[in-house]
Amino acid sequence: MTDTRRHFPATGRSWSELQAEIRARSAKDVAWKDGRSPVFVFRNDQKTYEVGRDAFFECFSENALGRLRAFHGIGSMEKDVLDFGLDLFRAPAGAGAAFTSGGSESIFIAVKAARDAYRARTGADRGTALNIVVPITVHPAFDKAANGMDLEMRRAPLREDRRVDVEAMAELIDERTILLVGSAPCFPHGVIDPIGELSDLALAEGIWLHVDACVGGWIAPFFTRNGRPTPDFDFHFPGVRSLSADLHKFGFCPKPASTVFYRDKADLDRATFKADAWPSGSFSTATLAGTRPGGAVAGAWAVLNYLGEEGYRDAARRLAAMVDRYCAGIEAIEGLELWAQPDVSIINFGSKSLNILAVADRMVERGWLPGLTKAPRGMHAMLSMLHDGQACEDYLRDLRASVEEVRLHPEMTSKLEAVY
Repeated sequence: MTDTRRHFPATGRSWSELQAEIRARSAKDVAWKDGRSPVFVFRNDQKTYEVGRDAFFECFSENALGRLRAFHGIGSMEKDVLDFGLDLFRAPAGAGAAFTSGGSESIFIAVKAARDAYRARTGADRGTALNIVVPITVHPAFDKAANGMDLEMRRAPLREDRRVDVEAMAELIDERTILLVGSAPCFPHGVIDPIGELSDLALAEGIWLHVDACVGGWIAPFFTRNGRPTPDFDFHFPGVRSLSADLHKFGFCPKPASTVFYRDKADLDRATFKADAWPSGSFSTATLAGTRPGGAVAGAWAVLNYLGEEGYRDAARRLAAMVDRYCAGIEAIEGLELWAQPDVSIINFGSKSLNILAVADRMVERGWLPGLTKAPRGMHAMLSMLHDGQACEDYLRDLRASVEEVRLHPEMTSKLEAVY
């Protein structure tokens, strides 16, 4: 076997040389700036991007771990961001929140808080087998949390509208269920689960309900304020005990930035990691991460203040209009249909008469990175304003051409698989 390991550099190199190599290595990346990636990058407009970027670099070296002792500006900005979220999601007085580095971290610490709350309420010891009840569409971050805490995942099927079947969830509950989950929206199909029904179930059973609003949380309320019918999902429902929402998705803030909110500050305390056994004294964080980039906090604070409600309502208007154009364009192509009507900005579509994966292959040939789902087989995209304008026209044109190719050659196959 040939050893391809690179050796540690013996000498330094100039920035100009390094920058050139970075750009060369990235030359074959998907053309995401042209809207050809269905995930990973989110954009409102160029000015919002620049505000977030410049604020990030303004606090590039600060460490949010030290926000209470050293970096008081970061601490004050973080508090503002969390206050804004508590207000947006209609949290009651006495609620708590944490600024995290991503949805997976927000979800992990919420699951930990739910587990610890269950133990405190029931007296269950560490050896007791516990479970969480979720929709089959729930994000794999819950699997990650369950794996890390030895929890059983119990998955409920969906209704015909791709939202979780609440009655099926109820049948999966037992005396060792610590948590119920609903999505706002779910990633595969882009619909918001019936959070009001889940709230009623959580209250009736005395079980923690977490709403995973990582994708749509920071923009969906502005759809509602603009008069576009969008299901409620937040602390308005009394059974919702925690909620996660990513700033770096449809808050349009720099990565890495997410938030998690708790109806009661006591649950924030349960999520907090504390240690005092080492010589350096008390250590505590409300997140898994210790060191966190101060730039992410400053970037989020700047973007939220730059846009304000007026700016987010404008973004929601433009986003909704663009989603409608995609949906209309897709449904106008013979053989294609939407698998669900999107509540926010995720679209999922397929075909009952064509091999949709073969269509996706043709899109790859035309320079697109297709998002895919396996159940039902379909194509998928999480639309942001990168996908507007010419990108929308190009996508629909190439999608129509790809469908026609497959229609003319039904023998076409594909080796593509659904991968996030």
